Amino acid sequence: MNVLIVGSGGREHTIAWKLLQSPRVEKVYCAPGNGGTAQIATNAPIDVHDFAALAQFVKDEGIDLTVVGPEDPLLGGIVDFFQERNLPIFGPSSHAAKIEGSKSFAKSLMKRYNIPTAAYESFLDYESAIAYVREQGAPIVVKADGLAAGKGVVVAETLEEAEEALHQIMQENIFGHAGARVVIEECMRGEELSLLSFVDGETVKPMITSQDHKRVFNDDQGPNTGGMGTYAPVPQMSAELVNEIVETVVKPMAKGMAADGIPFKGVLYTGLMITSEGPKVVEFNARFGDPETQVILPLLETDLLEIFLATVSGELASLDVTWKKESAVCVVMAAPGYPGEYPKGAPIHGLEQVEEPVTVFHAGTKAVPEGIVTSGGRVLGVTSTGENLEKAREAAYAVARKISFEGAHYRTDIAARAIRNGE
Repeated sequence: MNVLIVGSGGREHTIAWKLLQSPRVEKVYCAPGNGGTAQIATNAPIDVHDFAALAQFVKDEGIDLTVVGPEDPLLGGIVDFFQERNLPIFGPSSHAAKIEGSKSFAKSLMKRYNIPTAAYESFLDYESAIAYVREQGAPIVVKADGLAAGKGVVVAETLEEAEEALHQIMQENIFGHAGARVVIEECMRGEELSLLSFVDGETVKPMITSQDHKRVFNDDQGPNTGGMGTYAPVPQMSAELVNEIVETVVKPMAKGMAADGIPFKGVLYTGLMITSEGPKVVEFNARFGDPETQVILPLLETDLLEIFLATVSGELASLDVTWKKESAVCVVMAAPGYPGEYPKGAPIHGLEQVEEPVTVFHAGTKAVPEGIVTSGGRVLGVTSTGENLEKAREAAYAVARKISFEGAHYRTDIAARAIRNGE
């Protein structure tokens, strides 16, 4: 089979890498792809929002399945567009993808289906939002309602920080239309956890747990990013807890959406806080996480293509999804200035020194005649598997130290706390 992957990040490189391990996959295309996908697949210079060009490419190249990586085209309706033309595609409809595209929409679903989450209010009016924050006090969480590339959430420890976040989002419009509405939540305390699940309507097949590191600097300092590294599985999360999350959060959401006539088909990402009152939802996403995908898929035993096909055809219930008894760690190497403004075009050195069990998944890279250069904020995801977290972590960092580009920076504490605490 021939497969097209829509997107250009580390997530898409990882999906391509995993699909190529399937005996049924003949050729993989990536649109537009990056410097890493160019080495293992065929890149097609098509914008992820150009649905007509993507559909025509699928017809011209005899592609049997399209897999959508990023959230923007999902919200834009790429799945609906392809389905109207009888082109098989993996991902949720635009209506179902609103679970990520609008935090207030997701919150309303959680309220209706009795899914545990933080207390909240949503606002279109700046003055009302300011008044609510002053009434509630800090710490408090301020979120842009729409998509903001993982950067639209501010955990404000002081009232001043909360007011500044509201001013930037609603007055300065730093996230554009995504910040026209804000959601203000109580600040939950506890352990963060990501649980991704394959969903084909009502059937839920959970993946292994993972934990992202959102802040740009060590010890969770600095601004939020799209993710600076992750590990899987999360050893401090018991099988009983995961089962509780599936039964009280993921399945009720899937069944509720199906009952409402907006069945979710694809990857449902559940971001959670494990509080003293039990697990509560922080957010839902409508696709694979990035960089969570980089540690989840290397541990997947089941053929990923078979999972995609079963999800699209509504036959996920008949498939047994299994996982390796290992751990994985991903360290994100970022461009100088990220998550703010950053330069592009810096040559990347040391990639030829990468050996198993480490795989480097490209995110913000580009292939040029001279080699591979930087082209994004998050440049590489140095990922290793190992029999335990400590060995996976050691191997990932050993390779990260050998790779260089001008101004490169990365956190040095990915998975360190879990190991240090003996969890």
